[in-house]
Amino acid sequence: QVQLVESGGGAVQAGGSLRLTCAAIGSSIRLNHMGWFRQSPGKEREWIAGMSTDGRPNYADFAKGRFTLSRDNGRRMVFLQMDALKPEDTAKYSCTSLYNGNDYWGQGTQVTVSS
Repeated sequence: QVQLVESGGGAVQAGGSLRLTCAAIGSSIRLNHMGWFRQSPGKEREWIAGMSTDGRPNYADFAKGRFTLSRDNGRRMVFLQMDALKPEDTAKYSCTSLYNGNDYWGQGTQVTVSS
C-alpha cells in the first residue's frame, strides 16, 4: 500500500511557476513508476509526465519545455516543477504510483493560473 500526499499547489499569474511535491507515506517508491496527471472540471483526466526507475522522464507534448519531473527515492518524493504557467494549466494535479500491477493515487492539489 502506498499513500501519496501532494502539496505545492496554489494560485499564480500566467507566466509564473509552481513546484508540486508528492510524498509517499510509509512506503518506498524506489521500484515504482511515478507520474502526474491533471483534471479540470468537465474534462477528462490528462497525463502530464511519468518516470520509471531508470530516472528518465517522459512528458506530454504540452508539458515539454515547461514542466520538469524529478524524484528523490531516499526522501520518497516526486517533484513537478512547472514554469511559464498558462491559464489552461488550471486543474487539480494528482500524483500516481505504479508498482507490481497496482496503482495508487493521491488526493490532488489545485493549481489555478490567472491571466
